[in-house]
Amino acid sequence: MGGNEQRDQRLFSYGTLRQENVQLSLFGRRLDGEPDFVAGFTLSSVTIEDPDVVGQSGLETHPILVPADDPAAEVAGSVFLLSAAELAAADDYEVSPYVRVQAPLRSGGIAWVYVMA
Repeated sequence: MGGNEQRDQRLFSYGTLRQENVQLSLFGRRLDGEPDFVAGFTLSSVTIEDPDVVGQSGLETHPILVPADDPAAEVAGSVFLLSAAELAAADDYEVSPYVRVQAPLRSGGIAWVYVMA
């Protein structure tokens, strides 16, 4: 992965993508994130069966976002700036229960976020 790629993809993470070991494994660097909140979702959990993902995260149960009944609901996390190649690496890491969508942030604007498929 080249160091001169444009990092213009905003990704909101509330789970294992905030772990330094996962970031180093996927992106070859530590990510500097800005704290934020994603609106309209609540946290649930999912059991991960992919041994590579469990090996990277060290966890068999990962958090997952599900749509909230309460429109005021929000989940805390971090916003990272990624290159298109890094976003593709994150897509490869996230297993089938997850789908990447765009969602509104409390700070304004939108970011990519992985939610329950």
